[in-house]
Amino acid sequence: MSPVTDIPQTWRDQPWANPEPGRLINKGHNAGDLLEAWKWPVLERGNGVMMVEAHLPEHLKNPKGQLFGGFTPTYVDLVSLYTVHSDDAVKKEERRFLSTINMRCDYFEPVLGPTFTIRGELENQRGKTSLVSTKFFSGDTMLVHAITTMRAA
Repeated sequence: MSPVTDIPQTWRDQPWANPEPGRLINKGHNAGDLLEAWKWPVLERGNGVMMVEAHLPEHLKNPKGQLFGGFTPTYVDLVSLYTVHSDDAVKKEERRFLSTINMRCDYFEPVLGPTFTIRGELENQRGKTSLVSTKFFSGDTMLVHAITTMRAA
């Protein structure tokens, strides 16, 4: 089994992979646990869109009380993954492992919390490659815009 291209069948049975209705993920996923993503309500899901209400845990703040910029891509990566798998037509058993092959983050305003909205949108998909636009908002103000390219194994 190649660690890059093959996924054990058991990944689909992990506790984090079966969240309660209205949630993105359960506890037990390394990145999700760091972000406390099990607490995020899903606001919209489907048709290549994923929108969640995220929060800013204390352990991710810089000395000014803002989201430390280095953690921003972790939010982007997790939301981008779930955006690619957002359509109801993509059954869990048909989902493939996704690798992030490129990401660009532009920071416009500090992320202060306590909550903010993250909206992922599937911009393009061809073969195994997907392009996702992810934006962070506080009200109507865009805080972060990221573009992520992901490739299915």
